Amino acid sequence: MSTGGPVVVLGAGGHAKVVIELLRTAGFATPAVLDADPTPRDVAGAPVVGDDTALARLRAEGLSQAFVAIGDNALRRKLADRATAAGFTLVSAIHPSAVISPSARLGAGVAVMAGAVVNADTVVGDLAILNTRSSVDHDGVIGSAAHIGPGCALAGGVTVGEE
Repeated sequence: MSTGGPVVVLGAGGHAKVVIELLRTAGFATPAVLDADPTPRDVAGAPVVGDDTALARLRAEGLSQAFVAIGDNALRRKLADRATAAGFTLVSAIHPSAVISPSARLGAGVAVMAGAVVNADTVVGDLAILNTRSSVDHDGVIGSAAHIGPGCALAGGVTVGEE
């Protein structure tokens, strides 16, 4: 994961709170949050500045990185498609306490929360969430936009489909 630079966060719920703190821990700034409810407010100290129709404006203002912090798998994929169509690059958010094997492969826009473990030769698809203290053992395949819940432990060779 590259670090630094500002990241637009799509979503303003509980998952977004955790992701915003995670992004900051990884060295990213979070200058703007977009949400279906565009009422101005702060989420974990980051301002809600509109809904996803503001993507083009934010891109024109020079922001180029985004993270979709929505728990709903299908909606996460839909909003990621909108962000990339608007010219944003999806960053991944990986907590420093996560343990990721050097042979694991992670897609774009992935969230790996505190205490998560990703073991040898595991493939994690774009937009997947590996929640707090989850574990995916060797040779696992986690599909795009899938969500491995908090505390889940998957044995070696397990495949989880998309969404």
